[in-house]
Amino acid sequence: MTQEPFGARLRHAMDTRGPLCVGIDPHASLLSSWGLGDDVAGLERFTRTVVEALADRVAVLKPQSAFFERFGSRGVAVLEKAVEEARAAGALVLMDAKRGDIGSTMAAYASTYLDKDSPLYSDAVTVSPYLGFGALRPALDAAAVSGSGVFVLALTSNPEGAEVQRATAADGRSLAQVMLDHMAAENEGVTPLGSVGAVVGATLGDVGADLAINGPLLAPGIGAQGATPADLRGVFGAAVGNVVPSVSRGVLRHGPDASGLREAAERFADEVRAAVSDG
Repeated sequence: MTQEPFGARLRHAMDTRGPLCVGIDPHASLLSSWGLGDDVAGLERFTRTVVEALADRVAVLKPQSAFFERFGSRGVAVLEKAVEEARAAGALVLMDAKRGDIGSTMAAYASTYLDKDSPLYSDAVTVSPYLGFGALRPALDAAAVSGSGVFVLALTSNPEGAEVQRATAADGRSLAQVMLDHMAAENEGVTPLGSVGAVVGATLGDVGADLAINGPLLAPGIGAQGATPADLRGVFGAAVGNVVPSVSRGVLRHGPDASGLREAAERFADEVRAAVSDG
């Protein structure tokens, strides 16, 4: 049976659990602050704690694949288990992999994260479009088949991103706007929300782009990177209701105590809900 499209499932999750994505970023300094070793055992303990504390209550969990891949096959095995257990507990899993390639290679990446028979099958994956939006077609098609989502890098918060994303295309649009317009075309006519999302940094201020893509807007940068829920309306304007703010260290630094993680996630979700609500 084909599952409901990702956009619809995300809309429901945000409405019922609160509009929040929590990253699972087990980098060395965070493992150390939890009193854990920078090894597979520490990785496994950290990841299991986050999943058990949050997967039954937050809308989205976003593991950063690189922090698992650095431990080789044993790290990837931890990631596979985390994805399975988080989805079983009701969280949507967004794999932060930022893959981008062409042809059969892009198709292989799509199979890795968007094929239901894959051990790393996730509800959505992040991708990079700067080999051309059309190069993402294997991922977009695979997501449509499995009912998954794709989040496309558009306007990232790192300063280096501007030299590509804000460059001007032949027709005068920024390259970011070209990508956003492609996403809007993919989502046209879909209700309640399209399944092709954009990644737009919450730290950017006035982005100077049309974010009305009828899809979700993943907004990293809340918390440790300096943005607050109160900043969201200024960045996203009329599209703020489709924003999925992403918090990592702002929640994870409250571990390893599970209650501390839960309280931090609930506080952020409440602040976001208040910030994006009308009035």
